[in-house]
Amino acid sequence: MLLFLSLFGIFSAVLLLIFNARKFTSSIYLGLFFLFISLYGVNQYIILYSQSAFWISIIYTNITFLYYLAGPMLFWYIRSLTTDDFRLKKRDLWHLAPMLIYLSAALPYIVTSYTHKLDLALLIAADPGIISAYKVTILSEWFGNGVVFLSRPVLLLIYTVWSGVIFMRYVAEGRNASGFTTQRFMIRWVSVLLGFQFLMITSVIALIFGTFFLGRPSLFFTLNAFQVFSSVGLAGLLVSPFLFPSILYGLPRVPGIISAPLPVEVTAEVSSEEPEKIAQLNLESEYLLVIGQKTEAYMNEYQSYLLPDINLSKISDLVQIPAHHLAYFFREVKKQSFNDYRNECRVKHAKELMQEGKTSELTLEAIAILSGFGNRSTFFRAFKKAEGVAPGEYIKVANFKQDFVPS
Repeated sequence: MLLFLSLFGIFSAVLLLIFNARKFTSSIYLGLFFLFISLYGVNQYIILYSQSAFWISIIYTNITFLYYLAGPMLFWYIRSLTTDDFRLKKRDLWHLAPMLIYLSAALPYIVTSYTHKLDLALLIAADPGIISAYKVTILSEWFGNGVVFLSRPVLLLIYTVWSGVIFMRYVAEGRNASGFTTQRFMIRWVSVLLGFQFLMITSVIALIFGTFFLGRPSLFFTLNAFQVFSSVGLAGLLVSPFLFPSILYGLPRVPGIISAPLPVEVTAEVSSEEPEKIAQLNLESEYLLVIGQKTEAYMNEYQSYLLPDINLSKISDLVQIPAHHLAYFFREVKKQSFNDYRNECRVKHAKELMQEGKTSELTLEAIAILSGFGNRSTFFRAFKKAEGVAPGEYIKVANFKQDFVPS
């Protein structure tokens, strides 16, 4: 059961990182959190239950330092949800201190020969209880194995509680704020995430405490309440993202995120309402509508699509809306990528040039460049995708022009 859940967690983490990391950067923290938690589960299974000297020699202590990163990843993810800012700051480096301390202490064992590791692995495979006495790091010499083994889940518990406090404070402060009132799905999601995490980590702490400090190593090898709670917590934790698929697209609502005023030139195009009223929009559907209106206004008024390097990031700077919110809008509302939308605007512009008779004095390649395309082949592909025919064929069958300058 433990191995299956852990492998499922690794698989889920990889999928999360592959499909969401580039567009929704905050999901990197969530994916890495699941990855480290799942690796910890694999570690527990291999050492306690596998009886495989080979895998024990590979896993034991060599990757343990990674488990100290699970807490920071959870904290950074929750913080990115509440601030809508996934960027790390210089002061965030101190969160890496526990990992670096353990890595420094374990380095002599990590760089030792494989033969030495295999000899120890054979002993552990024969009797897993030996890990309570064998001290492989300097920290174990100073504090004892019990404290070192307990440090990982205790640190994760601290980060779990810390993340919970941050989120509860955010809920309390934002309950009456304009952008927060419809974030019920996010409240449920974070509550489920932190709830299962708290259940799992407290059960693991109880198991380790009972093993090392109460002299009951059988807790890890017999069915008991702590084992059940730990399994339920891990299962719920790893399955929870699939119960809230919308959260994986990273669409948190932060009060004031839509309150940035539009340029005077395009305010009328965006809305006939006052900017103060726009800032008070409190429905997600209205927020998405504002995203569409602002994007359309900038693309049509300023013809931003003519810029050869215009992309999602640059249009995000123009409209003052986070790039991952724009990505969500194009993917879930317009059902197309920003690049396809941009190319449609460029094709429309090219058609307008054709209708003005520019084909009699310009080549199709020149029209492509004037429409924002970088080269002729990209123009032809985009035009055929939008109109179903190549530009030259389109001109031939159109009523507004019969002759044109060949490319």
